[in-house]
Amino acid sequence: MNETSAPASSLSGRLDPGAEDVTDHVGYVQASTDADPGDHAHLDDAASMDAVTLIAGDLENMASYYELALALEPLAEKAGRRDVQRVLGRGDTPMVRLVSSPDLPGVDPAQAGLYHSAFLFDSQESLAATVYRAASEPRSRFVGSSDHLVSEAFYFTDPEGNGIELYRDRPRDTWTIIDGQTQMDTTYLDPRAYLNQHLDRAVLDAVTDQQGRVGHVHLQVGDVDRARDFYVNTVGFDITFSGIPSALFVSAGGYHHHIAVNVWNSYGAGPRAASLGLGDVSITVPDRAALDGFAARLRARGVDFADDGRSIVTRDPWNTQLTMTLPVTSAQDWADDRAGVLR
Repeated sequence: MNETSAPASSLSGRLDPGAEDVTDHVGYVQASTDADPGDHAHLDDAASMDAVTLIAGDLENMASYYELALALEPLAEKAGRRDVQRVLGRGDTPMVRLVSSPDLPGVDPAQAGLYHSAFLFDSQESLAATVYRAASEPRSRFVGSSDHLVSEAFYFTDPEGNGIELYRDRPRDTWTIIDGQTQMDTTYLDPRAYLNQHLDRAVLDAVTDQQGRVGHVHLQVGDVDRARDFYVNTVGFDITFSGIPSALFVSAGGYHHHIAVNVWNSYGAGPRAASLGLGDVSITVPDRAALDGFAARLRARGVDFADDGRSIVTRDPWNTQLTMTLPVTSAQDWADDRAGVLR
């Protein structure tokens, strides 16, 4: 352990190696040789994930949790007629938007919606510092940790039941691609050993200065085939891994996944009822041409959407809101652009 490290043992059991791993459903599966993403227009390779919107029952409690546990900082706030929205992130990068709605029922784990929001960090030291912060926060529930071949990941649940993944990617040139599909696995990653090796006091003390962003979003759906039709043939993602019948991984530009879907808790679920939890999944694209392509695919499939010139808002078959948007230059612009997004 680095002499400047903060000892993982000080977490007093909060990182229990025996904790259930939420990714136990995903074993190593050889790529399907007949996987076919279908006839669709590809989403622009430069597409990336933007901040995740969560509907919060207790805005102040949730905001303080993400500040203390994930070392996010408030970047912007906007008060509307019906709600208050607060954007948090690292540096000038929005990562979470919280929208206050105290009268809605809580998250139903069997309903379609959010499986987890996945926050990506640039180095093992930055990841370890954030994991340490999350594990030290009493309102966190540690769920597990895994080596996925392409990444190293730690899982938590926030105070209102929303899943969180904190992860780091391995270099892309180390990923294994077989028949066009990125090979991913779920093997044990010892959280204490990881922190003992990578937790550095200087990084921990300046963790808010470490870059972070939303790397992917993992969704609960009612049917994988129907989700494939929407997220591949309508949104335009490419399939990156389809070797598990109960899940699907898709991305733009060859990333291991920007969106994942599964039916592990939600098989057969219908459209979501209004509740706390996931409010919006946001994808950033580089130009209007990418939005026009998305609009054309939505029209061809008879899917309702709203287009304000800078963003397109629609819903997937389970009533999960999806926004595709052009880049913005500041967190306040991000909040202003999305002030009326939730419909």
